[in-house]
Amino acid sequence: MARVALVTGAARGIGRAVALGLARAGFDVAVHYRRSRAEAEAVAAAVRKAGRRALTLAGDLTDAAQARAVVEGAAARLGGLAVLVNNVGDYLYKPIEVLRPEEWRYVLDSNLNSAFYTTQPALAHLQAGGWGRIVFIGYAGAGQMVGKPHITPYFIAKTGLVLYARALAVRLADRGVTVNVVSPGIAENSMTQPLEEVPMGRAAYLEELVAAVRYFVSEEADYVTGQVLEVAGGWNL
Repeated sequence: MARVALVTGAARGIGRAVALGLARAGFDVAVHYRRSRAEAEAVAAAVRKAGRRALTLAGDLTDAAQARAVVEGAAARLGGLAVLVNNVGDYLYKPIEVLRPEEWRYVLDSNLNSAFYTTQPALAHLQAGGWGRIVFIGYAGAGQMVGKPHITPYFIAKTGLVLYARALAVRLADRGVTVNVVSPGIAENSMTQPLEEVPMGRAAYLEELVAAVRYFVSEEADYVTGQVLEVAGGWNL
């Protein structure tokens, strides 16, 4: 089994923290980015400093062909693929009545379709070694049947991600591949910080999100699939 992980959107924020956390856990890391080349190279350098191999791969994951090229490039250059962390997804806070069609499409493409485009070509690699892990980065509360008038396409996309993860989990359960979702609430790098809404009164530390990802990719989680782990301090319950 190749100890190789591909982390999408790994140049900064949650993706960067996850990439470094997986390196500390003994994985070689493919660092995906779209535009932030310098930041991605810095993450790769930090992975190498931790004693693991690293490379950077650029691509717009809302384009299926580019997403496939990123996955195939990671597997070819690092000798396989065991872990895929789908972190890419842009956030938009805007009242639904003034959303432009192109904004609606982009949020769905960025958060949901990109995950499909990346995961689909990764499946053969993940199954090849008889052991694989897929982790999606979701959103605390996604899946609830509630109205979110200021983040409608984002909430729809993240809810779709949970349904997609569960379908994959069922499909891959007998093939050695687990599929799970880590759902942050308000993290320390979130664009908005309404901490008064969080029962625990603070934002999630990035390392707390990393710990959740590391659990899902560990051997201790071999029998855990199709699950959503919210790291949100009670927010959106």
